[in-house]
Amino acid sequence: MASVYIPVQNSEEEVRVALDQLPRDASDIVDILKAEQAPLDIWLIIAREYFKQGKLEQFRQILEEGSSPDIDDYYADIRYERIAILNALGAYYSYLGKIETKHREKEEHFILATQYYNKASRIDMHEPSTWVGKGQLLLAKGEIEQAFAAFKIVLDGDHDNVPALLGQACVQFNRGRYLDSLELYKRALQVYPNCPAAVRLGIGLCRYRMGQIDKARQAFQRVLQLDPENVEALVALAIMDLHTNEAAGIRKGMEKMQKAFEIYPYCAMALNYLANHFFFTGQHFLVEQLTETALAVTNHGPTKSHSYYNLARSYHSKGDYEKAGLYYMASVKEISKPNEFVFPYYGLGQVQLKLGDFRSALSNFEKVLEVYPDNCDTLKVLGHIYVQLGQTEKAQEFMRKATKIDPRDPQAFLDLGELLISSDPAAALDALKTARTLLKKGGQEVPIDVLNNLGVLHFERGEFELAQKTFREALGDGIWLTFIDGKENYSPVEASSSILQNKEIHLFQQLEKEGHLIELPWTKVTTLFNMARLLEQLHNNETANLLYRLILFKYPDYVDAYLRLAAIAKSRNNIQLSIELVNNALKVNEKCPNALSMLGDLELKNDDWVKAKETFRAANEATEGKDSYATLSLGNWNYFAAVRNEKRAPKLEATHLEKAKELYTKVLAQHSANLYAANGAGVVFAEKGHFDVSKDIFTQVQEAASGSIFVQMPDVWINLAHVYFAQGNFSLAVKMYQNCLRKFFYNTDSQILLYLARTHYEAEQWQDCKKTLLRAIHLAPSNYTLRFDAGVVMQKFSASTLQKTKKAADEVRLTVAELGNAVRVFKQLSAASNLHFHGFDEKKIDTHVEYCKHLLDAARVHLKQAEHDEQQTRHKQEALRQMALAEEARRKADEQRKFQLERRMREDEQKRVRQQEEHFERIKEQWKSSTPGSKRRERSDIDDEEGRNSEKRRKKGGKRRKKDRNSKARYETEEDEAEMMDDREEMEENYEEPRDEVNGQDDDGEENAKDPLAAAGLEDSDAEDEVVPGATISRRRQAWSESDDDDDDEQVEKQPESSPIRENSVEMRESDGDVRDIVDKLDDAVNDED
Repeated sequence: MASVYIPVQNSEEEVRVALDQLPRDASDIVDILKAEQAPLDIWLIIAREYFKQGKLEQFRQILEEGSSPDIDDYYADIRYERIAILNALGAYYSYLGKIETKHREKEEHFILATQYYNKASRIDMHEPSTWVGKGQLLLAKGEIEQAFAAFKIVLDGDHDNVPALLGQACVQFNRGRYLDSLELYKRALQVYPNCPAAVRLGIGLCRYRMGQIDKARQAFQRVLQLDPENVEALVALAIMDLHTNEAAGIRKGMEKMQKAFEIYPYCAMALNYLANHFFFTGQHFLVEQLTETALAVTNHGPTKSHSYYNLARSYHSKGDYEKAGLYYMASVKEISKPNEFVFPYYGLGQVQLKLGDFRSALSNFEKVLEVYPDNCDTLKVLGHIYVQLGQTEKAQEFMRKATKIDPRDPQAFLDLGELLISSDPAAALDALKTARTLLKKGGQEVPIDVLNNLGVLHFERGEFELAQKTFREALGDGIWLTFIDGKENYSPVEASSSILQNKEIHLFQQLEKEGHLIELPWTKVTTLFNMARLLEQLHNNETANLLYRLILFKYPDYVDAYLRLAAIAKSRNNIQLSIELVNNALKVNEKCPNALSMLGDLELKNDDWVKAKETFRAANEATEGKDSYATLSLGNWNYFAAVRNEKRAPKLEATHLEKAKELYTKVLAQHSANLYAANGAGVVFAEKGHFDVSKDIFTQVQEAASGSIFVQMPDVWINLAHVYFAQGNFSLAVKMYQNCLRKFFYNTDSQILLYLARTHYEAEQWQDCKKTLLRAIHLAPSNYTLRFDAGVVMQKFSASTLQKTKKAADEVRLTVAELGNAVRVFKQLSAASNLHFHGFDEKKIDTHVEYCKHLLDAARVHLKQAEHDEQQTRHKQEALRQMALAEEARRKADEQRKFQLERRMREDEQKRVRQQEEHFERIKEQWKSSTPGSKRRERSDIDDEEGRNSEKRRKKGGKRRKKDRNSKARYETEEDEAEMMDDREEMEENYEEPRDEVNGQDDDGEENAKDPLAAAGLEDSDAEDEVVPGATISRRRQAWSESDDDDDDEQVEKQPESSPIRENSVEMRESDGDVRDIVDKLDDAVNDED
């Protein structure tokens, strides 16, 4: 039994105090300690024992008395024990501040702890234990960096201070530097291997955070080896087992959690994980009980946040959204940052979304997205929230991001497709197709609404076959396939019996009697209705009628089916039947705005203006003025009232037009993209004469209406054509009428043909006008107005033709024929029995007949004159044609003669060139054969010969220069063919002369030697005696050699100036030039020899 002994003052006796029997009231102990002036270490021992026994108040009382001013004065010289007491008090208040939940009390505890630590520092500012205590206080306050500095001061002085090492390890762990924290824990164990098991708990947590799961498990298991009842290690191992997501692991984890709970039932983390387990098993009572216990025993913020989250989830799953929201909010308040624990933000956003608080839900889901930016569920939820807030573009952005992150999530593509249907049908179609493909790959059934939306998108794009295929896939097997495929024989639906069949549903009762199962699930009604609309668009009204009746057979209150049946009856011009069907729809819902608006339109078409106006007002009131169609219909009523055929006062007409404009503007203010209201406004402006404004409006409406199968607005095309017509731009008006007729009416609308004919008439295009009217008569043969207009056009064409100053005979013949046709047309109209029914005046028609007969007589006179003029013109044209033929024949003959002459000249020239080339070859052969071997001369002979040759050279130079000038002149004058022929003849004569001299040089050697001297005036009377045959031969050889050298130089000088201009080929010109050069060389050689 442990005891302490307090020495009695001034005595050797001691007071024994048993530590396990300390009094409840610590005042007695304090009095003894004070009276006996016991050492301060005994004060610390007794206070520590009170703390171990859980008697915190007594612990505090002893330490506070031990640190009082009196004690400080008495024990002034004792430093360590005083510092130890102050540090113990500082650590105590730091612990109280750490576990306190109320902010004010927490701050008070921290302030007291700070005061005690500062007081200890004043005793010894370098005491390591004080700095360690300060570090623990700063760590509890969350001042991580300052705590790091405090522990660093201790470690700088003592690297092996275990408390400082453990404190620094905690700092690094809170910083997220798990590796540094791990090294510090290891270092502490190396310094003090007998550390408590909790130190290894820190090592395990560091390993876990670093992802080293196996090593973390080893550390926790080592903790349990040292301390088998360590609850924190059991909980940590249990969490690791639970995170394996395997049945065996979860079972082991729950066993460890249960063991930890049994060891210490107030471990908040164990309680939270147990509550989480029971939440998934559906035991909400245990969840609430465990979490409430955890909240009662812990003040740790993150742990309390988990407890509140478990409670909130329990209430959320039970549908108690109010309580769930409160607990989610409490969980959020316990954490400072979303990344610490983000799940309560997600749950709170869900509850707020359920309660309609979109702004708050948006804020919470955005916080979730900050922590998990690639979470597809969060992205999809944010997309839906932005849709509710009207921010469609942002919603699309989030949906697209979700599909990119997880391209295998069909729900993301479904959400994106539904979102894009109104803004980008093409992209919506692609998204829904992708979703359908993913669902089929995953073995899931494609929902009917997805297939229905796909079919509608194909329908809008005009892809009717794909739409029908998709609708059939959505509908599956059923009685409707019998009607769609035409397998069941049923009688055609007559207009007169349609109502009876709708009321008595005789056909379907008969099918039931025959054993057919007629079932139509409500989920397929919309798809079947869309299939009927598709068949209606494909002009298969009979089958569509049957499908609408099938819907009404199973669901008699389906108003849209009545309205579509009424629309079919209206398209058949059965107004009365259509009105009855609409009234049936109104019996189901008397305030249905669509039915009322359609009824008003039918009454307007039936010329029942008063009823139509009342019906349109009722439709407008049924929607409290929010139904744009009803307002638009009232605007149309006012417009038609303004332009009725009956004569109206101008003021009343202006009033109706202004009212119509006001109503159209009201619709545009509510829905700026309403094309029909914009078209109506344009019509009003056109009626008032503001054609430029109305044209701009019609153009914009036309551009907006293009590309949608559901927006068929031929009216805007017709109105735009009317504006062009009013402005006198007939060509554009014609194009617009033709395009409208082809695009919307397949060229089968007689009224638009009448508009087109009128445009041709005003443009004075009489034949086009007549052709257009004949097409209209073919479509509406009973319309006598078209016949009358055709007669007027033929009359007008004839009159305009006869008024021409110059008329061709064919035009006059056509005029006579047209007048005859016009007379017959007017006579047929005059003979009609119901002439007045069609609004014609008999006298007016007779006037047209007489006028056409008068024009016919005048046309015959004009025809005779035109035929006579045409015959004369034909004779003149024939004479001119014969003259032209003769002139052409002469021209061709001249060209042929010229061509033959040129061809002969080319042949002669080519022949001469070939002869010259052959002759030149023979000369070269002669030169080679006539040159003898040289003999050595006497020096004196050579000297004499050199003197004579130099003199000859000077004379020859003058001749050569003269010849060069002659040659240049000859080449410059070669501009026509006759001159060139003369030059060639002269060249041949010059060429033959040296040839003769060469050929005769052996026979007349002496004569050839003397002649050149005599010609030069240098003849010597004694030459005959002195000249010997050998000298003559030597001089001749030297002359030929010098001639060759000089000729080469002359050729170099003449070459750049030569420019042959004959129109022969390149080869002929080059050969011709070579021949001329060779002839010149021969001339020079002969002259030199002479």
